[in-house]
Amino acid sequence: MLLRDEVQLLRSVPYFKHVDPCKLKLLAFASQRVTYNAGDELFHQGDGGDAAYVILCGQVDLLSEFPGGETKLGEAKCQSIIGEMSLLCDGPRTVTARATTPVDALRIGKECLSKVMSDSPRMGLEISRALAERLRTATSELDSSRMRHADPV
Repeated sequence: MLLRDEVQLLRSVPYFKHVDPCKLKLLAFASQRVTYNAGDELFHQGDGGDAAYVILCGQVDLLSEFPGGETKLGEAKCQSIIGEMSLLCDGPRTVTARATTPVDALRIGKECLSKVMSDSPRMGLEISRALAERLRTATSELDSSRMRHADPV
């Protein structure tokens, strides 16, 4: 895929819609194209966050481990970004990301994403909004999942 094509794909991701094209070129150039087969993990819950992933094609399940087993909290499809939360919070991964179909993605390193965010306040605002919505949804799903996994008293 050409750099120009990767820039267009990044622009289609809501986080990057208002980012300067030169910054998107830097992001595309500094990112790594990766592929996964169905069943492969992009990252595992508890691991340190070193990169975010822009899903170019395919589908990824977002899973959380509980004492009673694994629960699907959501999914990521084309033109979405995953893994950015642990980069922004400097914490461990809160979910496992597992490909459910073959996946092509751009792996964006922490330093590169931080640089582009610091140069683009609008992108920081878009990420904040998206994370707040994702947190609201995940909290609701997590509460429901905990209720299903709770031991009867």
